Amino acid sequence: MGIFDKFARLASQLEQVRAAFGGINVVIEKILSPTEAIVNGKKVILAGTNNYLGLTFDKECIEAACQAIREEGTGTTGSRMANGTYYSHVILERELSEFFDKKATIVFTTGYTANLAILSTLVGREDIVLLDADCHASIYDGTRLGGVPVYRFRHNDVEDLEKRLKRLREKQPQANILIVIEGLYSMLGDRAPLKEIVAVKERYGAYLLIDEAHSLGVLGERGRGLAEEAGVEDKVDFIVGTFSKSLASIGGYCTSDYEELDLLRYASRPYVFTASLSPANIAAARTALRIIRERPELKERLWQNALKLYGRLKEMGFELGPEPSPIVAVRFREPERALSVWKGLLEQGVYVNMVLPPATPDGSALLRASVSAAHRPEQIEAISEAFSSFSPA
Repeated sequence: MGIFDKFARLASQLEQVRAAFGGINVVIEKILSPTEAIVNGKKVILAGTNNYLGLTFDKECIEAACQAIREEGTGTTGSRMANGTYYSHVILERELSEFFDKKATIVFTTGYTANLAILSTLVGREDIVLLDADCHASIYDGTRLGGVPVYRFRHNDVEDLEKRLKRLREKQPQANILIVIEGLYSMLGDRAPLKEIVAVKERYGAYLLIDEAHSLGVLGERGRGLAEEAGVEDKVDFIVGTFSKSLASIGGYCTSDYEELDLLRYASRPYVFTASLSPANIAAARTALRIIRERPELKERLWQNALKLYGRLKEMGFELGPEPSPIVAVRFREPERALSVWKGLLEQGVYVNMVLPPATPDGSALLRASVSAAHRPEQIEAISEAFSSFSPA
């Protein structure tokens, strides 16, 4: 048996897709703006990015990144535990702590690494993790790396969470139990029922970690995420997030009121053995974080666009995610139908994400549109019109 034979089924599926649809890998030949690019030689509207506030082309973010490169170079060439901690890393951590009103923050090289680092180190084999079944792959991978016992509860099902938590607490009354959820779930764009989860968490003496990757800059009066919107920030023990969405950069973070969080710098392998963020990434993220505070109209515009697109597609009869959000998921029961519509949209100049099983939550296929504050009203209209060319069935 050859080393690649295990991928034979995948290879066969990809070949079938290529034969029927010409492949599914999209190359952005030239990026023109937060909302437009050249794909297959023609201009398309980008409706499949996570550029929620549209800041990747913001002049202040670009200039801050360029200035950082001129002053500090293109990379750090080392980990945070070696030569890779620059003063700008420390300042960003302070600014994130101030933004979230927390006592401690650690910055990581990516959002994926943040979950990998925290969940492989904070909890261990003697602890327990209870996670929402629809949590991101990085959350699952972090728990696997740490070897912690993991139990899943049904997506956004507080009753199922409490049932499992009660049973675990009865069996292991002294165990540290960490509940892990997301703010906005990346596939269907639905919120976690956070107030109810916090009540269960406190009833059984557990800890709570929320991944606000898709809700930073999107939810809450000040853009701090679902915990702020739900009014339970002081009840959430750990907040993890990323710079690669609303903060127009690359990187990740964990923030908490536990000052002992700093100990993880010395214990976490994904932190100790990974090169640190480049000066340009740090500078862009710092600038975007300031813009979130100074320009609340971006969040308002984002939600105007999101509600408009969600409403239009719902009127057309498409099966959507359970609630409006900047993640507008269009569901299809047959993957072949999703592939056909996805290709047709691209031919009409609209790019959305296609997500096929097993990556989808319930085995259906999704066309996942991401709305941005940078989308102009006529672009939202063009996206809607492109979808109207296809039957919802």
